[in-house]
Amino acid sequence: QVQFVESGGGLVQPGGSLRLSCVVSRSSGSITVMGWHRQAPGKQRELVASILSGGTTNYKDSVKGRFTISRDSDKNTVYLQMNNLSPEDTAVYYCAADISPPGTNRYSRFWGQGTQVTVSS
Repeated sequence: QVQFVESGGGLVQPGGSLRLSCVVSRSSGSITVMGWHRQAPGKQRELVASILSGGTTNYKDSVKGRFTISRDSDKNTVYLQMNNLSPEDTAVYYCAADISPPGTNRYSRFWGQGTQVTVSS
């Protein structure tokens, strides 16, 4: 069983900042990749940023230099610091965690419930 607690979304003016947090709880298995995805109305869900257990990060091109993903593996928590936000960043942001059962290289991806980010003046 996997549970997510996401927080930090809200309404912000263009140029403003928000910090998203996501705490993942699971009964077993290792969390390998943690990430943030987003889905705007009428669009497909897309990867915003991801971070491996070793700290390697990956970003969508349009957020590079503005967003920073970080992770506290001891607390099973992933953060997304979002700066210089624009209306194009408006979407529901979903936390995701790839979890591998003990002793295997397989993984399953689990999703949080999502948190709304709205950038508007």
